[in-house]
Amino acid sequence: MKPILRTEKLSKHFGGLRAVDRVDIEVRPGEILGLIGPNGAGKTTIFNLISGFLRPTSGKIFFKEQRIDNLRPHVIAAMGVGRTFQIVKPFSDMSVLENVLAALGHPFYPELKAFTASYYSPAARKEAEEILEKTMLARYAGARAGDLPIGIKRQLEIARALALKPSLLLLDEPAAGLVHEELEQLAKLIGQLNSEGITIILVEHNMPFAMGLCQRIVVLAHGQVIAEGKPEEIRKDPKVIEAYLGHSAREG
Repeated sequence: MKPILRTEKLSKHFGGLRAVDRVDIEVRPGEILGLIGPNGAGKTTIFNLISGFLRPTSGKIFFKEQRIDNLRPHVIAAMGVGRTFQIVKPFSDMSVLENVLAALGHPFYPELKAFTASYYSPAARKEAEEILEKTMLARYAGARAGDLPIGIKRQLEIARALALKPSLLLLDEPAAGLVHEELEQLAKLIGQLNSEGITIILVEHNMPFAMGLCQRIVVLAHGQVIAEGKPEEIRKDPKVIEAYLGHSAREG
């Protein structure tokens, strides 16, 4: 089976800093792939390269066998690559429903008709409501997004990404700042989306959360891949234990 996403010797330099250094990654269709490593390992930079927010210094990115590293973000999104961000930024003065409706308007935004077309149609509202049901946000539909707790805002980030109808979803630290009950709900949601055929790449610092959810994990350090395998293999890798999971993980 061909990978849904692959990188070839992908690099991104910022001056003398090699944030991503000749990284080769293959993402299999239908899997949940974890991308872990310490701060500064290059994880979010890879997300920014895949989604078109940054251009590589060198190397290539292929999505469904089509090269995308030279495409703009809205083009890549329209191809089926959705993402969330570390820092959640909903349209604070809009309702939860309106946030999803705004995301559903993405086909209009690159063109002048964005200034004249109305995408708040009954059909769009129905689709937005279905997304809210799927992401367990239906009861918050009329709530002001800026007033939501962080866990609900992170679910809203996922709901907005789903408006793109992605086949690949990039989740950048979705568990950050969540309490136990919120983590359980998030894990259930991610598992449900994956079961519906969405391939997921998960950047996460919460190791128990990532290990329990991902089928395969890639470990980065200083912009390079240092380990790759199933969670149980990564747990036992001496380099990973020492550098990324720490003494507590080794003792546990």
